[in-house]
Amino acid sequence: MSMEDTAKPPPQSSLSLPWRTRIAVSVLSTVTDAACRKNGTVNRRLLSFVDFRNPPTAKSINGVASHDVVVDEARNLWFRVYVPTQHAGEDLPVIVFFHGGGFVFLAPDVLVYDAVCRRFARKVPAVVVSVNYRLAPEHRFPAQHDDCFDVLKFLDDEENRSKSLPENANLLRCFLAGDSAGGNLSHHVAQRACEFNFQRLKVIGVVSIQPFFGGEERTDSEIRLEGTPIVSIKRTDWIWNAFLPQGEGFNRDHPIINVSGPNAVEISKLDFPATMVVVAGFDALHDWQKRYYEWLKKSGKEVYLFEYPNMCHAFYIFPELPESGQLIGQVKDFIHKVDTLTFYW
Repeated sequence: MSMEDTAKPPPQSSLSLPWRTRIAVSVLSTVTDAACRKNGTVNRRLLSFVDFRNPPTAKSINGVASHDVVVDEARNLWFRVYVPTQHAGEDLPVIVFFHGGGFVFLAPDVLVYDAVCRRFARKVPAVVVSVNYRLAPEHRFPAQHDDCFDVLKFLDDEENRSKSLPENANLLRCFLAGDSAGGNLSHHVAQRACEFNFQRLKVIGVVSIQPFFGGEERTDSEIRLEGTPIVSIKRTDWIWNAFLPQGEGFNRDHPIINVSGPNAVEISKLDFPATMVVVAGFDALHDWQKRYYEWLKKSGKEVYLFEYPNMCHAFYIFPELPESGQLIGQVKDFIHKVDTLTFYW
């Protein structure tokens, strides 16, 4: 692939966010902290005051139409499909997208993720499948990872595919993508896909945007960047406690969290897909994400690092930031290049 393994915008000495974004981040952080109770439960009624939702749009808006598909009503497992209507005659890749929110918050129909998936569908272009998985602490690991993998199995069935996706959606050109918790999901679901015999679906790439990994150790970035937006040691500790089942072996060095740590799964012999890893200089999870990149590289996998030195966690969901548009463009380039080399050669 004719792509550099790293892409670094010019370094900056400080976090660069406009006031509009700072205010939005402050409100989000305040409400999130208030909703996380000391007993490990979530005040979802409080979250509803800022949890704005968008319905699907059967009529194309800005070149993208959307509809919802139920996989399993009993566990509220569903996904939203985004179809770029101006590319109806083209054979398109499929992006299966997993939203962020620490496995505890948010959903595909939340305003910011609805907008993000519309941008991916329009800009790449691709058919985007955005998964609504069960949330912790009401549903602990492995519920989230099982739900996301079950969507792949659902789509692999021809009858389901024909009812859910447009005819030009090519599941042989499937990418898994996600940010934060969704980045964690994209890795682990891809790993499971490598070991599963799909009939029609093939995962050929992973887009891991600021993946939510961690460990028992306190890294330099976690300590040094305490107080930066979105992510903090207190918040991540609360989330991991809400996410993990209780019992022996379930601590932050479990491989579902510390993916490259002492209990890491051996992937060197797996046909793991090409992976794009995005990190930000003012993300407290920066060190864990860089370790993930280095681990994939050491394992002999095709992996590319994209760094944003003056950005914070989840920066790309704020469309007013130039870096958000830049990242969408880099995802587009990555998908096109992997797709071309994998599918056409």
